[in-house]
Amino acid sequence: MFQQNKFFMSIIKEQSELSNKLIYTTFNTPLGKMGVAVTPYGICRVALTIIKESEFIESLRKVYHSPQKQPRKLLNIEKEFNLYFSGKLKKFSFKVDIRQGTRFQQLVWNKLAIIPFGKTRSYQWLALAISQPKACRAVGNANGKNPTPIIIPCHRVIQKNGELGGFTGGTHLKKYLLNLEKKSYANLS
Repeated sequence: MFQQNKFFMSIIKEQSELSNKLIYTTFNTPLGKMGVAVTPYGICRVALTIIKESEFIESLRKVYHSPQKQPRKLLNIEKEFNLYFSGKLKKFSFKVDIRQGTRFQQLVWNKLAIIPFGKTRSYQWLALAISQPKACRAVGNANGKNPTPIIIPCHRVIQKNGELGGFTGGTHLKKYLLNLEKKSYANLS
């Protein structure tokens, strides 16, 4: 009996340690310096523009104790972002780790992920898509807290009247991403 408990405790400890591991990288994109953080469950954070790497690291420490910079291990992620920004990639192959979100946020983020490349949807559409038609404002708030922009394409959500609406990184970035996808969509179709 003791051996069995010891075995299960070691598995629980190993899973706990694994879930607390976080590695990250930074690299240059047309938007500026970008940061991407990864847990064993997937990409958990994309910072579109980083002014100071130390601030990015501090934001990661709020969730994980000791993030480790390991750019070599994350080269494939950097390559996919470079392909996206050069108009040669429509969909990322990496999983996302959205466990840090509330159940409602995760519901919204999962629905965002189905918005096709080069297309837009309204906040109202998103609220209807999650069967909460009166939750447009809450959907907008969840959209703004998306930890993995571009991969989960929150930039593809606009106002019902066709105006851009808000974007955590600034509407200039939202406009850039939508224009990039519009041009790429025409070339990749």
